[in-house]
Amino acid sequence: MLYQLAEWLHFEGFSNLIRYQTFRAGATLLTALVIGLIIGPRFINMLRVRQGKGQPIREDGPQSHLAKRGTPTMGGLMIVTSLTLSLLLWMDVTSRLVWACVVVTLGFGLIGFLDDYDKVTKYAHKGVPAKVRLAGEFVVAGIAAWLAVGETNLYVPLFSNLYVPLGPLYYLFAIFVVVGAGNAVNLTDGLDGLATMPVIIAAGTFAIIAYLAGRVDYSTYLGIPHVKGAGELAIFCAAMMGAGLAFLWFNAPPAAVFMGDTGSLALGGALGVIAVASHHEIVLAIVGGLFVMEAVSVIVQVAVYKRTGKRVFRMAPIHHHFEQLGWKESTVVIRFWIVSIVLALIGLATLKVR
Repeated sequence: MLYQLAEWLHFEGFSNLIRYQTFRAGATLLTALVIGLIIGPRFINMLRVRQGKGQPIREDGPQSHLAKRGTPTMGGLMIVTSLTLSLLLWMDVTSRLVWACVVVTLGFGLIGFLDDYDKVTKYAHKGVPAKVRLAGEFVVAGIAAWLAVGETNLYVPLFSNLYVPLGPLYYLFAIFVVVGAGNAVNLTDGLDGLATMPVIIAAGTFAIIAYLAGRVDYSTYLGIPHVKGAGELAIFCAAMMGAGLAFLWFNAPPAAVFMGDTGSLALGGALGVIAVASHHEIVLAIVGGLFVMEAVSVIVQVAVYKRTGKRVFRMAPIHHHFEQLGWKESTVVIRFWIVSIVLALIGLATLKVR
């Protein structure tokens, strides 16, 4: 909104900074952070009063988790609120790419909210049936793909101008990327701060990637696909970072609130759209390798158990496996954060290694 005002009123001097994406990205991050810190206590109190028993805790999980009973969930509402408000203030409201991200954030957030609400009211782990939830996610992702997809080439990292022309199939691929990213982050959200910081790291990484892809000079020099308007995605990434940092303030051990599916689905789906819109889908698999590892661990565990009756991991997702091996929760979280940082650096390196 402020960007449009700056354009219409032809601001000069200091106010002219609003026209720069880098300035607006920093301003968006700080705005989302401040909003999140301000509304956080009110949201947590509201959720605690309304939910009573809080999020159901698995009886068959690590015994240390039983102490978390009574902790409210749906903290993702804080994230979505601060993200959206800050974004509307600083974004270019004419950007189709940013609106695609907003569609998924709000759409996936709503699906996650309904799932969390069902769990809390029934105090059970099932929530909304998986088929219904997935159907909703595919519909939302389809709308976002229609908004975000310009060309239908799948670019291969490490090579300049090497791509696979998928044609109409690219839309299906894009939808699967968005849905897959949303559910991968959802599976990762099992320990205090475990999903939040890797999402912040991934968002920061893609803020750089999107900004570079949106600049003709930088994208040409690096040999990466140029996507007109992709620089605005850096504003959205900054909003994710600010909202995530604010939430982490309250989610730090011992957590005062859990993100829930409301937040994890919204943030994961948003990362998927950003990767699709910037044509760095394969790089997302690298930067978000931690999320991929968590999802694969569940898929492998279920597939092998159904076939042989034996478990590959002591417990899935894999972060619970390490807990069962004797790692403390804080140890798992911090070491997984380190893995996320390393993967982000590898992902950024693919921009230059061409």
